[in-house]
Amino acid sequence: MRAWGLLVGLLAWSAHAADAPTRFGADDLARLVDLTEPAFSPDGRTIVYTATSANLPDDQSQSDLWRVDYDGSHRVRLTKTPKFDESRPQWSPDGKSIAFLSDRGGEDATTQVWLMPAGGGEPKRLTKFGESIADFVWSPDGKRLAFIARDPERPFGAKKPKQPPPIVTERYQFREDGVGYLDQRRNHLYVFDIATGKTDVLTPGAHDEQLPAWSPDGKLLAYVTKRGVDPDRHLNYDIYVVEPKAGAKERQLTTFTGSDLDPYWETRPTWSPDSKQIAYLRSGEDKWIYYAPWQLAIVDLATGQERIPAPIDRCFTKPRWSPDGKSVYALVEQNFVTLLSRIDLADGKVTAVTSGQRFDYDLDVSHDGRIVVLGGDDLHPYSISAVEPSGLRTLADHNEILAKRTLAPYEHFTYRNGDVELDGLIVKPIGYVEGRRYPTIVRLHGGPVYQFSREFMPDWQVYAANGFVVVALNPRGSSGRGFDFAKAIYADWGNVDARDVLAGVDHVVGMGIADPDHLGIGGWSYGAILTNAVIATDTRFKAAISGAGASNMYGMYGHDQYIREYELELGTPWGNRDQYDRASFPFLHSDRITTPTLFQCGEADANVPCLGAEQMYQALRSRNVPTQLVVYPGESHGLTVPSYLKDRMMRNLAWYSRFLKGAQ
Repeated sequence: MRAWGLLVGLLAWSAHAADAPTRFGADDLARLVDLTEPAFSPDGRTIVYTATSANLPDDQSQSDLWRVDYDGSHRVRLTKTPKFDESRPQWSPDGKSIAFLSDRGGEDATTQVWLMPAGGGEPKRLTKFGESIADFVWSPDGKRLAFIARDPERPFGAKKPKQPPPIVTERYQFREDGVGYLDQRRNHLYVFDIATGKTDVLTPGAHDEQLPAWSPDGKLLAYVTKRGVDPDRHLNYDIYVVEPKAGAKERQLTTFTGSDLDPYWETRPTWSPDSKQIAYLRSGEDKWIYYAPWQLAIVDLATGQERIPAPIDRCFTKPRWSPDGKSVYALVEQNFVTLLSRIDLADGKVTAVTSGQRFDYDLDVSHDGRIVVLGGDDLHPYSISAVEPSGLRTLADHNEILAKRTLAPYEHFTYRNGDVELDGLIVKPIGYVEGRRYPTIVRLHGGPVYQFSREFMPDWQVYAANGFVVVALNPRGSSGRGFDFAKAIYADWGNVDARDVLAGVDHVVGMGIADPDHLGIGGWSYGAILTNAVIATDTRFKAAISGAGASNMYGMYGHDQYIREYELELGTPWGNRDQYDRASFPFLHSDRITTPTLFQCGEADANVPCLGAEQMYQALRSRNVPTQLVVYPGESHGLTVPSYLKDRMMRNLAWYSRFLKGAQ
């Protein structure tokens, strides 16, 4: 009996152990699913959305369409194409069909608009355009589509030449991340008749159009464009409207001399229900580039009058009108959080609709006033939830696996650098023991005008699972705290923000959590630029990782995609040597760097090209500072290949472990 009882006990313990949460690891990166683009059906009863996951056999990320009823039932996968992607799902006006973008159709297929029954079934291709379609919208009567595509080089289905022709350009901006070199062809607005298959271009010329939006009454198309003698030279985006027929005359609607709906903000112009107004975003004048917060703006179609209903010095995104046209829902960024909010257009009052430590990323509003929000928090990636008076009700969550993982929550702290109060997040390692100091990794965000917030960060969880403290700082230059806080680093990168970072490190050491003899630092994009500046300023860090960064701005001028931004913020290298010397401080003074540093980049990155990492790597290699360069083949600024994402995580963990823990 005792032996039998012992066996039963062992079996029970084994079953419990199998169900017990395990630590989050590098393999879990490929298990996460990213949800985007929630869209209500016309009757408000169903939501369609995109889910992107890792296709490990083919080692690529892959997107499919799903739908779920508003009551939370009938979550159904609509497409399953392991080798192709579906995205931008949109309901037909009668609710019977869903149109979407897909590159299905063959190995060399371009992205076209496809159509499938709303309940699922075999899709059919609608468009046969000579170039990939980047974006599209339905006409309100369901008979036409408006889409954005580049001028075609060859007819649809024509074979590509064995060798591509030489790239010839005279453009001021000649390179773009994810696109490559830019030639004279442009992105234009087209109208496609579904019954006849006829396609008409509405906006020919030496300019680009993006973000189409069809008015509810069907009379006009709104879109975003830059015009002038050379649109490449400025950031003065404006909203135009045009009748949806060939030869119609365009009309400029917004006139502010700055960005009206820069496509970078992932927000399209949104028509009021009565087709009389458009909600959009406005930034500052060109010289402030991305430093000025994006304000919610309203323009009147008849008069062209523009107004800012709620000037609160914070960034707005993704506006959606309420069905009665009296308010607009939008995402509003505050310090460490982004929340769905309602803006009353009569008095400008901003009321948060979601609450707590959240990061909301997208939303949709149905014709009858139902709302869904796409968002997450410290411990969970984005899910789709219904927004109700009682709170949020989850409709679609594809990351249930995290319930089986032990995760580390974030803790907020404040500190000071002189008379400036600053903020950070700290993530303690799994199994943290009070009073014990731990090897610590300081993470620096990209942007530069961005912020760490209550958003799920898988790499932080891997570090915490492996015994590291993670410290995430929002120094001056970060978003979430208004224009003055962001522009404190304007044309002065790696100065006050580097000092803010060092003050934050001093603070967490003073808290008794960070081990001052085992400090690491790192970031991606501007986070790498700032990392380079910090390790050129201070030698306390025992390890650094600099991903997709740069420090020789003389070399980056004319090599990356930011030619406008360089000249607006720094001027030209020949005319502003002091500015470029200051921005290039880590490279020009790399003899001061003693921190072992791992440099990484994407081979096809035109945002921050590999040149930046290569130059810093070469400078440290020249001086025999421990260093390594890792180049991810074919990748742009953001890595997408599952094996590369895991490789980067494992390399980062190994680098920090080697120099902060002595692991070999």
